[in-house]
Amino acid sequence: MRAIGYSTSLPIEDEHALEDIQRPDPDISGIGPRDLIVEVKAVSVNPVDTKVRRRAGPEGGETHKVLGYDASGIVRHVGSEVALFEPGDEVFYAGAIGRPGTNSELHVVDERIVGTKPRTLSHTEAAALPLTTITAWELLFDGMKVPPRPVDADASKGETLLVIGGAGGVGSILVQIAKTLTHLTVVATASRDETRDWCKAMGADHVIDHHGDMKAQLDALGLSPRYVASLTATGDNFETIADLIAPRGVIAMIDDPGQIDVSQLKTKALTLHWEFMFTRPAFETEDMIEQHRLLSRIGDLVDDGIIRTTYNHDGGSIDAANLRKAHALQESGKAIGKTVLTGFS
Repeated sequence: MRAIGYSTSLPIEDEHALEDIQRPDPDISGIGPRDLIVEVKAVSVNPVDTKVRRRAGPEGGETHKVLGYDASGIVRHVGSEVALFEPGDEVFYAGAIGRPGTNSELHVVDERIVGTKPRTLSHTEAAALPLTTITAWELLFDGMKVPPRPVDADASKGETLLVIGGAGGVGSILVQIAKTLTHLTVVATASRDETRDWCKAMGADHVIDHHGDMKAQLDALGLSPRYVASLTATGDNFETIADLIAPRGVIAMIDDPGQIDVSQLKTKALTLHWEFMFTRPAFETEDMIEQHRLLSRIGDLVDDGIIRTTYNHDGGSIDAANLRKAHALQESGKAIGKTVLTGFS
C-alpha cells in the first residue's frame, strides 16, 4: 500500500522530510480483536504531526515512521470482537500516537476511538474534526468541568470562557462546542482580520487581540473569565492569564510551555489542567470508549446543522509533496481552521 513517511527528522523544506513509500498491507489475521482496518479517504494535519516529525524517528526496526492523527474513511475489515462497526461503514477518528499513523492507504485503529462519519459531510470535511474535537471536548467537560446544557435549552450567558488561539484547529471547534453545549460567554483571541472573521463565524461572542493588553480589552468588555483555554504560547502568556482570570478559575492548556511558575496560581486558588487527547488510547483506560461516544455526539450535531466542519484549506491529494506543504503551513503559525488532503494521487 502507498504511504507517506520519513526515516530521519529533517526541516520541512528538505525533500526527504516526508517521502512517498510503499508498506505491506495490514495483516488481517494479526489485528487486535477490537481493531478495524480502514481504507483512508482523507486526512488532516495537526500541530502534533509537525512536533513528532521534528522530535522522533522510526522505532522497532521500521525504516520509516508514518504520521497522521486524523482520518475519514471506510471500514474494510474488523477484528473478532468488534461490536460497533462492520465492513462498509464510513468512519472518522484521530488514531493513537503509539501506532502507525493515518497517512497510508489502509490504517489499523481500535473501534473504541472511532466515530460514525457525519452523513452530511464529505470525507474531506469530516477528516478536519476528530483530533481537535476530542481535545476540545475533553478540555472543556473533563478538564475544566464546565457544566453542559441541552442543545435546546435557554442559551442565556453565564460565566466567561477565554480561548487564546481561537482560529486554530482546536480553537475553531472549542468555540462552537462552548457556544452550543454550555451557558458560557465565549471570547476568542485573534490578531488578523481573517482570523477575527473566522472566530466570529465559529460563534465567538467577542474577539480580542492576543498581541495587545488582553486584560484591558476584557475589562473594557466588563468580563473576567472564570475559564481560560490556552491553546498556544502558554509560556509567554502565563503571567497575563494568572492576572486576568477570575478567582477560583480554571486554566487549561494543550501546548508545551516549558517551565512555568505555578506559584502564580496560589493567591486566586486557580486550577491548571493539561489536556492530551491521546491519553485514553495510549493507556487503554477503562473509559476509552468515551472518545467513540463523543465523536458520535458531534456527528449528530453536525448532521443537525448545529456544529460545522472546521475544514478551511484544500491541501490536495495525499502525497509527500502536499503533506510537506501542509506541515509548512502548520509550522508558519498562520493556519486557519484545518488543512485536509483527500485521496491518494
